[in-house]
Amino acid sequence: MARNLAKSSNTPEKETGKVPSTPSNAHVRNGPTHEQIARRAYEIFLARGGQPGNPEQDWHQAERELRLGRQ
Repeated sequence: MARNLAKSSNTPEKETGKVPSTPSNAHVRNGPTHEQIARRAYEIFLARGGQPGNPEQDWHQAERELRLGRQ
């Protein structure tokens, strides 16, 4: 036996027949982007003279610095 899982009648889709639009910046986060963190982690690597290190530590340091607004 199939169940009818219809949406309630007060949804915008029912009123207008269209899916409600979301602002283009609805997915914006408060923190730095992946690209910003990667760029800063690479800068940290270069500042170390390109010597081997711990990429995870570089990433976390870059993320911390960017969240705090320092570089």
